[in-house]
Amino acid sequence: MNAHSTSIISMASPSPSLRTSTSLPFSTLILPRTSSLRRRPFKIQAKIREIFMPALSSTMTEGKIVSWIKSEGDTLSKGDSVVVVESDKADMDVETFYDGILAAIVVSEGETAPVGAPIGLLAETAEDIAEAQAKAKSVKSGSGSGSSSPPPEVPDTPPVISSQSPSPPPPPPVKAVSDGPKKITATPQAKKLAKQHKIDIASVNGTGPFGRITPADVEAAAGIVPSKSNAPSVVASAPVASEKPKAGSSSAAPAALPGSSNVAFTTMQSAVAKNMVESLSVPTFRVGYPVTTDALDALYEKVKPKGVTMTAILAKAAAMALVQHPVVNATCKDGKNFHYNSNINVAVAVAINGGLITPVLQDADKLDLYLLSQKWKELVAKARSKQLQPHEYNSGTFTLSNLGMFGVDRFDAILPPGQGAIMAVGASKPTVLADADGFFRVKNKMLVNVTADHRIIYGADLAAFLQTFSKIIENPESLTL
Repeated sequence: MNAHSTSIISMASPSPSLRTSTSLPFSTLILPRTSSLRRRPFKIQAKIREIFMPALSSTMTEGKIVSWIKSEGDTLSKGDSVVVVESDKADMDVETFYDGILAAIVVSEGETAPVGAPIGLLAETAEDIAEAQAKAKSVKSGSGSGSSSPPPEVPDTPPVISSQSPSPPPPPPVKAVSDGPKKITATPQAKKLAKQHKIDIASVNGTGPFGRITPADVEAAAGIVPSKSNAPSVVASAPVASEKPKAGSSSAAPAALPGSSNVAFTTMQSAVAKNMVESLSVPTFRVGYPVTTDALDALYEKVKPKGVTMTAILAKAAAMALVQHPVVNATCKDGKNFHYNSNINVAVAVAINGGLITPVLQDADKLDLYLLSQKWKELVAKARSKQLQPHEYNSGTFTLSNLGMFGVDRFDAILPPGQGAIMAVGASKPTVLADADGFFRVKNKMLVNVTADHRIIYGADLAAFLQTFSKIIENPESLTL
């Protein structure tokens, strides 16, 4: 300590006399300050931390609380699962990053919240629970006040419009219509009814288009209640009913059908809808190709007892064809350049309860057929229980959609955003074909349609890929190697 103070003093003053006279005062002023900075305890005050809605996938914008694993008042340790959140693809457990007490639940089960919004409050000590609960009430009331503020503005505007609309607009058109044409306009049926009931048609006010007198107007002037069985009155009343929605813009929305119900999108359905709309911005084209499947069907009968599925066989064949045609496995995201993917990850569309998901068979070209089938069964089980991890459904580079199991002959698939192509496989059915010698034979044939991004894949590229895929299917021995 003294050596350090002496060196500082000698740098400050080269004079020997000054060194001895000022060494003590300088050390008493400087050294205690530096030592106090080092020894000053940093007090960590009690904290109330927020548990945020996490982003469980790159496309997730909001999440739904499926269930709270912990209850208010439970003591949590770092790494404990607190809540189950439904993302756009799966249900996942959310862990806490801190120790503490779950003081308040802000978003209840079944409710949704945007990514990054607080869904719960974590208190560090029991003394902070009351403060956390008060903060939770303020957060809930803040969100409620935000939703209750717009309605007062809505009723303020219609009175202004309604107060101005009754006086000026209605009288001028009626007068212009009645004063403009000097002769009386009426439908033939209205004139006939006027003679029948001895009504002066000139005294009848027309309610039809441009003041035209309708049969209903004549019946009203005669004091007759129009009957539903009168066909002309029904026809005449239609234009009047059709003009009312035009006058009131608020009633322009179509009425709901009797017995119908409105069902809101689930989180997964919202994500699917968003992706489908996004796919419309990609210029795509479609190419169909017939494939003979006699040899494939024979192979499937052999490997089926070993647990191999047809979906795994098709995914393996597509992956082997993609090895020879890497441009079909490429990706274009910004429209300015495209990326050759180093891995062939085949995503396969699976219909689950309430949505659609595409589990990914990663490195499908490198796995043997039996291991690929086992992996596929695991992914399907996870998908149906909504336990897929993000990398298991968002890492696909090529998509396969197989509806052949439902007997569908052919269909077109929508290209997923961020991929170059998607293959739609129909059912294999007996078909009469002519061979090279002119003889007719019955062979099993399926139709394969591929939708591709025309910015990076051209017709010749896709045709060559389908030819390779067809050769693999018609000679499937290489699939089991």
